[in-house]
Amino acid sequence: METESMKDYEGQIERSFRTINEGDIIKGTVIGITEEEIILDLSYYTQGVIKAENMSDDPDFSVFTDVHEGDVIEATVIRLDDGEGNIELSKKEANDILVWDTLKEMQENDAVVKVKIKESVNAGVVCFVEGVRAFIPASQITDTYVENTDEWIGKEIEVKIINVEEKNKKLVLSGREVAREKNREEMMHKVSMLVPGSIMEGTVEKIMPYGAFIDLGRGLSGLVHISQIANRRIKSPNEVLKEGQQVKVKLLSTDGEKISLSIKALDDIMEKSDSDSGAVAAEYSENEEVGTSLSGLLKGIKLS
Repeated sequence: METESMKDYEGQIERSFRTINEGDIIKGTVIGITEEEIILDLSYYTQGVIKAENMSDDPDFSVFTDVHEGDVIEATVIRLDDGEGNIELSKKEANDILVWDTLKEMQENDAVVKVKIKESVNAGVVCFVEGVRAFIPASQITDTYVENTDEWIGKEIEVKIINVEEKNKKLVLSGREVAREKNREEMMHKVSMLVPGSIMEGTVEKIMPYGAFIDLGRGLSGLVHISQIANRRIKSPNEVLKEGQQVKVKLLSTDGEKISLSIKALDDIMEKSDSDSGAVAAEYSENEEVGTSLSGLLKGIKLS
């Protein structure tokens, strides 16, 4: 046990007297934070210091919000002595070297990153990823083209990295695919909550040769196939339906995002209902006849 402690102690001494040169990228653990600087334990005979302005290019960076004691930071040595016996470091310089490998890895892994849009520029917007300025084209902000990019300033969106050019310091992002996937998941959830056999109301939003699409509200749309529009054979949905028309439909089935509807099934229900009503009326009429005949037979009989 004593031997192991001595080995550990010897290792610490060896690390504390290792050679550190200007330009080296070294790791340190945050042990102190002030408004002006971050203090690092370098496992060395002296501490490391990063001035706040050397932490990030992100204009919204805050030492108190974005840095915490215990964080491990990689930074470049810019001075071996800052005048107070500390090694002065720059995370920004290290970031310029290390971050591009990180960004490439994020692109390869198809990682989703949350960013905050900082400003609007020609044909798009600007944000920061890992302290690197990034561009999002107007066509890639969300799942539809954005005309007024100013409206997106200050908003947080989820994006993927689509282009990394270390040589030109160029980083391009896209939120379109992420937004589409999110919308798809929300749609799948809404569809999964529908119950086959339900009677629903909707509006005919589009008529095609093979059927009609019905807007069911809440972003849901279903198809009434031409064979499910009427009990009689029709050549075109236009014979029965028109766009904007309010209709009642029966939900036949769902498959992923697809919703199959029927208008004909409601007609069948109505016909069956009318048939049942007729049978009840006939039965009531027959019973009424029997009742009348019986009362006629008893008419005039006096019970003492």
